[in-house]
Amino acid sequence: MSSNSILGGGGFHHVCLKTRDWDRTMRFYQETLGCTVKIAWNFRDTGRRATMLDTGDGNYVEVFEDPDYIPAPNGAITHFALRTTRLDDVAARVRAAGAKITMEPKDVTLAATNGPGPVPIRIFFCEGPGGELIEFFQNALT
Repeated sequence: MSSNSILGGGGFHHVCLKTRDWDRTMRFYQETLGCTVKIAWNFRDTGRRATMLDTGDGNYVEVFEDPDYIPAPNGAITHFALRTTRLDDVAARVRAAGAKITMEPKDVTLAATNGPGPVPIRIFFCEGPGGELIEFFQNALT
């Protein structure tokens, strides 16, 4: 496995999309494409569902349920995530480069609804140079 000297292991972790039609989206990714649920949870503030679907190699499609979502003409991708083992160092580097941090590094626990129990993660978000939203994702389970 290759390594990234800045991210510490690094690599692609997931791409996130929103859906108005949860059941249709789950059927497509699970039945049509063969993805499996790694983690499923509900957002505490809205009760809306979310999941990380394993594409088969430890890379994920994350899906957020949003019944009010109206897809943009260019698609439903919300953000992409890069795996890191050095999240806080990467945040400092991103900040020093002048990129806008849209969510400061923080610890989050996903209350998984599919069996693995609480899943602790550490994340932060920034805007890339083209306005793309990038999440940096550190955890042991995924």
